[in-house]
Amino acid sequence: MPYFTAVPSPIGNLTLTANESSLTGLYFSTGPKARTADAAWVRDDKRFGEAVAQLRAYFSGRLESFDLPLEASATPFQNRVLGALQEIPYGETRTYRDIARAVGSPKAVRAVGSANGANPIAIIIPCHRVVGSNGSLTGFAGGLPAKRFLLDLESRDGKWHLSN
Repeated sequence: MPYFTAVPSPIGNLTLTANESSLTGLYFSTGPKARTADAAWVRDDKRFGEAVAQLRAYFSGRLESFDLPLEASATPFQNRVLGALQEIPYGETRTYRDIARAVGSPKAVRAVGSANGANPIAIIIPCHRVVGSNGSLTGFAGGLPAKRFLLDLESRDGKWHLSN
């Protein structure tokens, strides 16, 4: 049974979803892939206590890495990409080409972009840390202002930098 809760954040309300044992989704209420609770989901705020606490710590600048059980619904290739995203250190960015190389498919830049865009657990699996080859901001489920906010939050000097 899918469970959910709603969490206010500096970038708008977030909807968290979970199954019996793991977090399965983090969705934005605004942006190109906005999503809110489905009628079949059951609200259970208590189930998300640790996830909410970690998100609050992250948004206040006190948490750099999440430690939550995750279960992303994804293809094997998407799972490799999601794993590579989790290896990007806090405060750093990578390009789609960097991620394609990291998953052993250096020519699959577009496929990496699609997998990145399909990330069901945004922020916690840091798809916002992936930028264009010239360091430009590219699409983001929560919208580019949210992506810029997250990158600025994670930067030490208030400006994000392309890192390799």
